Amino acid sequence: MTTQAIASPAAGSNRATEIGLLLVLATLWGGSYTFIKIGVETIPPLTLIAARTLIAGTILLAVIRFRGLRLPADFATWRRFVIQACLNSVVPFTLIAWAERSVDAGLASILNGTTPVFVFLMGLAMTPRKRPDGRKAFGVLAGVAGISLIVGVQALGGLGSAVVPQLAIVLATVAYACAALFGRNFSGMDPLLPAAGSMLAGAAILLPVALVVDQPWTLTPSHESLLALLALAIFSTALAFAIYFRLIHTLGAVGTTAVSYLRVPIGVAIGILFLGESLSPTAWAGLGLVVVGVAAMTLPERKPSPV
Repeated sequence: MTTQAIASPAAGSNRATEIGLLLVLATLWGGSYTFIKIGVETIPPLTLIAARTLIAGTILLAVIRFRGLRLPADFATWRRFVIQACLNSVVPFTLIAWAERSVDAGLASILNGTTPVFVFLMGLAMTPRKRPDGRKAFGVLAGVAGISLIVGVQALGGLGSAVVPQLAIVLATVAYACAALFGRNFSGMDPLLPAAGSMLAGAAILLPVALVVDQPWTLTPSHESLLALLALAIFSTALAFAIYFRLIHTLGAVGTTAVSYLRVPIGVAIGILFLGESLSPTAWAGLGLVVVGVAAMTLPERKPSPV
């Protein structure tokens, strides 16, 4: 989930506090895969994601009102909110939730952590004259190799039952990359506005479909799934956005890049600790390549020292 920075790092901010918040944010986003895994055990993916976007959008709307802001009322802006919702929540959230019925949370976090790779590839396709630097090219190769190790080796090994859900997560990652590029259309707007607007638009799209397809009133979700849904909406979506926007102001680029690779190992660790998951040697190798590749893509470059 990516939004353009709207301010430079605040001078004199408490660096230790901000780095701590960065780790909290990575944990919230890394933990979302475990929340989804628990949620879809007794709640269908469509209903889970419809409820997630509705609860998160309502909370963000309350924060907007508290800050004295108002959502735009013009049709053109809401059309952009709808497009952003499809790219950043409706399509990827639903695909990931559906895939996690058969894919471990840790594996989902690895595959979904390659968003910066796809952002770079799409940006390169849109500006073919721009020559990529060596480090980013290495990052792309490492990220693609990591995905290939995780998905491709299983396909060659005949484990086709998990390949389609894994590819669905990769498709969700591509949607996130498109959302990151489309998010540039909201430059100059307070980031909370497109965040809340896209969540509410996503809920408006998903709720009618979930009502028709899943008939939620007939479901009997477990207490664990309901708690996971609330944690997913409140902590991994609404609270995560609030922390993220603070980091944009205080840490600048670090707040928008470090989370991309911190959440991958954190997501894997949470799945191992709380769900008893395990990774195959091939998946561990893929994890290493993904983390190295995304770090190479997103770590800020060192500026040359003044002579």
